[in-house]
Amino acid sequence: MKKLGLLGKNISYSFSKSYFENKFKNENIKDITYENFDINAIDLFPEILKNTKNLKGLSVTIPYKEAVIPYLDKLNKKAKAIGAVNTIKITKKGKLVGYNTDCYGFKKSLKPFLKSQHKKALILGTGGASKAIAYSLTDLNIPYSYVSRTVSKQVQFTYATLTPDIIKDHQIIINCTPLGTFPNVDDCPNIPYSAISAKHILFDLIYNPEETKFLNHGKNANATIINGLDMLKFQAEKAWSIWDLH
Repeated sequence: MKKLGLLGKNISYSFSKSYFENKFKNENIKDITYENFDINAIDLFPEILKNTKNLKGLSVTIPYKEAVIPYLDKLNKKAKAIGAVNTIKITKKGKLVGYNTDCYGFKKSLKPFLKSQHKKALILGTGGASKAIAYSLTDLNIPYSYVSRTVSKQVQFTYATLTPDIIKDHQIIINCTPLGTFPNVDDCPNIPYSAISAKHILFDLIYNPEETKFLNHGKNANATIINGLDMLKFQAEKAWSIWDLH
């Protein structure tokens, strides 16, 4: 029996396990299982590798997309450029190769909604997921700025310095923070929502709940709203093709 799994922390709610279990059932894939590897610290990762026979690949989620990199033997070109990994393939020789399929999933789910006015983007948050988003926006020739609580070399705006004019000037706003994830559904990033218009796209990487408070603010302003579900499906299928087990 070949094994796949998800590496993360507090992931009992996770999309991946149910997605792949349904896929195996619907496509009559018999000899593969998918399980959650829920660990409190990344230094427990080698234990999983040692104790899990026939492990062929892993998905990686918050908070280990960057922390897992030192444990890998090799990074594919895209994952190296992004600096974050969400897919690991374990080769026949037992080597661990890191990939990033978040960028593929994001691009594929955003592209159908892009119009000529969508010229600049704001990325809320600076974690591992935001790096893949930044990489994808560069690919799409869309300049972006990071928003975080504190200014740094990469962060242009803080939540405190965001003005309505900055919001008006950036027609794509992507939430890469966990704010608003179930069960804390009343949370959302603190930005000037009054400046959101029908010209905006609000994209939330969160998929549970389906419509976060962040997206609800967008909906009320007639903006285009997109949650993270399609992105997850696309990146999962891309990971499946990388593992190449069928």
